[in-house]
Amino acid sequence: MKNMLFIIVMISFLFSCKKQEEIPQRQYAKFWKKDIIVDSTLSIRAFEVIDGNVYYASGDGKNGIILEDGSRVHGLVYSDTMDYAFRSSAFNERNLFFMSIESPALIYKLDYHKNNEVYLSHNLVYQENHSKAFYDAMDFWNDDEGIAIGDPTDDCMSIIITRDGGETWTKLSCEDLPKAKKGEAAFAASDTNIAIIGDHTWVATGGKASRVLYSSDKGKTWEVYETPITQGKETTGIYSLDFYDDKNGFAIGGDYTKPNDTLNNKIRTSDGGKTWQVVANGKGPGYRSCVQYVPNSNAIELVAVGFKGIDYSNDAGSTWSHLSDEGFYTIRFLNDSVAYAAGKGRISKLTFRE
Repeated sequence: MKNMLFIIVMISFLFSCKKQEEIPQRQYAKFWKKDIIVDSTLSIRAFEVIDGNVYYASGDGKNGIILEDGSRVHGLVYSDTMDYAFRSSAFNERNLFFMSIESPALIYKLDYHKNNEVYLSHNLVYQENHSKAFYDAMDFWNDDEGIAIGDPTDDCMSIIITRDGGETWTKLSCEDLPKAKKGEAAFAASDTNIAIIGDHTWVATGGKASRVLYSSDKGKTWEVYETPITQGKETTGIYSLDFYDDKNGFAIGGDYTKPNDTLNNKIRTSDGGKTWQVVANGKGPGYRSCVQYVPNSNAIELVAVGFKGIDYSNDAGSTWSHLSDEGFYTIRFLNDSVAYAAGKGRISKLTFRE
């Protein structure tokens, strides 16, 4: 009887192992693309997908535009006297925020109305007139607390914080931040210089020095980690980073003036950003402006986009498959199959899996 039980258990074990081995690793199909908007006058890096609608602002001047159910509403933020170049946006479940890059750097808060209404009113909630002001990205920890980061105006990165839902923003003193290295700044390429998981925050810098600033307490205290990504020139470094959880993160960049260079432009961490390792060195993709983890992928699947195309990894970035030559600046996932991507002249809905 005991022998019979042993045989049954072993057969069950072997059968279960075989079934596990036969489960194929998830693969991305060639994606299907549906253009939501095509307008060659626009350059789009700031956008949010909310309740099925795409809200975006362009980086080419006076265009602040809303797209709702296939129709456009113009004049979201508009001035006859000042050109705006929007590169960043964020949504805190109550309001949408758009941030312009150069002096005067501006943050607009837009009232969000549900029941098929759109953002119709806006308020200027932050303005910085420093001649060196240049902001790159923004994000929120929760409904009330948010962060935006920019290039140094003094001897540290510019970091501004809100604790009241975006009504007011306060710039952190350089006494409370790591000192910037000579030539260290950031890139306003994809609005993905900031990654947030819970209270944890990572900020990517780039240029002649490319490091990761880290806060464990929603921007109250900071430390800095070195990275092995290519750096040393104004055009080199991290252009984008993402974290799947508080341990696993990925960063990508390179040199946009040498977009085919694949050396030291992809790095990975498994200890919360303390240490980073170069992966897929000397192999594709080259320069990319945005990288994002695929949701529900256990920190294994990644998609990277840039003006040279779209690439996918299903082994945490060790190897990559080139999916398309379609060029985009930035990408946001809705789920593990559908994403929206924005770039020169268009926003597109991308469906990756059959």
